[in-house]
Amino acid sequence: MRGWWRELAGLVLPVGCAGCGAGRELVCAGCRETLSGAGAGRVRPTAGPAGLPAVYAAAAYGDAVREVVLAHKERGALPLAGALGTALAAAVRAGEHGAAGAAGELVLVPVPSARWQVRARGHDPARRIALAASARLRRAGVPARVAPVLRLRRPVADQAGLGARQRRENLAGALGVCRDGARLTAGARLVLVDDLITTGATLAEAARAVRAAGLVEGARAGSVLRAAVVAAPADSFRGIRPAENPYRAKFF
Repeated sequence: MRGWWRELAGLVLPVGCAGCGAGRELVCAGCRETLSGAGAGRVRPTAGPAGLPAVYAAAAYGDAVREVVLAHKERGALPLAGALGTALAAAVRAGEHGAAGAAGELVLVPVPSARWQVRARGHDPARRIALAASARLRRAGVPARVAPVLRLRRPVADQAGLGARQRRENLAGALGVCRDGARLTAGARLVLVDDLITTGATLAEAARAVRAAGLVEGARAGSVLRAAVVAAPADSFRGIRPAENPYRAKFF
């Protein structure tokens, strides 16, 4: 009930922009532009962990983007999933642009939150954004769906405040694939998705889990495992120019 109440309240109550506080819109035109994916491209965290797949992000994490992500993730502003899903869809398509010969159905695999986090927040942020992104992709003519096949196999500590090595140690071997994972993803191209990337430890562990389960064995040329996120640190965009994302106009 709490989640539905938050969603209804966000839809009907007059609020300022979640990103900048201006006006009475949930997300103003300027902040929507920032989340449009105009600058989507590949990101490479400094000293990224082994096994990290190619990662694409829609925007730099900071200012309005940070405020929108946190409002959705931590403060239960559930209608913001639409704007964040638009951003994630643009990041997914930027990755598709970088994969020559890619074709067929896309399956977005969200990184799962710990159960205690889902209970505390009232929702699973990455899964909700993934669902919004897949709907956006389908409206643009891209066959896409969400398969939440990843599971936490053991408790992990809160990542906040942990350094890169500590995050890798905290997550090592923590993720697994559910029993029906192979069936739910058969024949599709997998894209691991999350709201943010910082050190890359979480996405590297997710990639290890799907590889260990054989979900990407025998992938066709151009159908390698990739990842997409809404936002990444500004310094992780290496040589990316906004003009490099030809799909931005389809999602804004």
